[in-house]
Amino acid sequence: MADDDDASLVGHELELDVGAVAHGGHHVARHDGRVVFVRHALTGERVRVRVTEGNQESRYLRADAVEVLAASTDRVRRPCPYAGPGKCGGCDFQHVRLSRQRAMLAEVVAEQLQRLAGIDWSGTVEAAPGDDEGLGWRTRIRFAATEDGRPGLRRHRSDEVVAVDNCRIAHPGLPDVRAALRDGAAQAQAVVSSTGEQVVVTDPTHAPTVTERAVDRYFRVHAGDFWQVHPSAAAMLAEAVITGLQPRAGERCWDLYSGVGLFAAYLGVRVGESGAVLAVESHRRSLDDLAANCADQPAVRPVRARVDQFVRSRAAQGRLDLVVLDPPRKGAGAAVVRAIAKQRPRAVAYVACDPAALARDLATFASVGYEMERVRAFDIFPMTHHVECVAVVVPA
Repeated sequence: MADDDDASLVGHELELDVGAVAHGGHHVARHDGRVVFVRHALTGERVRVRVTEGNQESRYLRADAVEVLAASTDRVRRPCPYAGPGKCGGCDFQHVRLSRQRAMLAEVVAEQLQRLAGIDWSGTVEAAPGDDEGLGWRTRIRFAATEDGRPGLRRHRSDEVVAVDNCRIAHPGLPDVRAALRDGAAQAQAVVSSTGEQVVVTDPTHAPTVTERAVDRYFRVHAGDFWQVHPSAAAMLAEAVITGLQPRAGERCWDLYSGVGLFAAYLGVRVGESGAVLAVESHRRSLDDLAANCADQPAVRPVRARVDQFVRSRAAQGRLDLVVLDPPRKGAGAAVVRAIAKQRPRAVAYVACDPAALARDLATFASVGYEMERVRAFDIFPMTHHVECVAVVVPA
């Protein structure tokens, strides 16, 4: 939201009463009839905020709580000295008790499903096994170089880099990126795999492979490509998908946006040699890894294609029993959802990293004769506003 210099309110301070949590890592307050999205606050608090974005004509303002005048009982001391107003933007909720963080995420999922899809949901957010503090979990972090070559992370909604010597949510096994940044790299991604391999990636196009483990299988993944960053996430999501779909021998499946084959591999095990799994992925390197990861599953066939083109192609015709849909953050979109529904699968498992995108696509599913059977939500990004969901839809 651009500010007109003459009318800018950036830097102005206000005293506000904080309302409900909202999607995106902030809470909602109001001032003179205008919404103010406040970070670093909690429902029920009274805070002094400093405006970070907005002007006299803006429909809403953004602000940071810089002083707590009346604190919530759910407020705790931040474990990380780099978290807070004007500091690193990687974490949203370091000031919130972990149990309350998960309750807040559930409130966000419920609000998005109701507002955007008309779905009433009263579930809870499931924690990863052993995740009692919400720290030390992130197995992949991309650090940017400060002007003097130190590792840093960016401020919230900014390109400015904040030096961070010890990220508290970083997995303790992450390799040191300081040498790479001192040697002139503008950024370096630290990676530690679930099997203990350590890699520093400065050029994602030439990243080596690492071996990841989920449940009882191993997966080859290029270190610069996508894999879930919480050590427990891949197994939790695979279990949720397979439990939700209950694949049967001989069934025909699609795994859309299949990545390196996490879901395709387990579908292949369940449908067996008499079944079929078309694993659709547009990224060539990920598809090569998928082929290697599913080499023992004769039912799995890698397909290099854009999902929106595949679902309308001749290859997509014929019987379809199950679909796994794991789109990017923006969601699958109406055209993909309608094309899936046209094939009338008996169930679709939708893996979503954004509850708003999930809700929009569930609304489209409802419009073409499918209803939500269940939604499970997972806290696999503690201290942040991100929440992962697995929804299962079936014919109404």
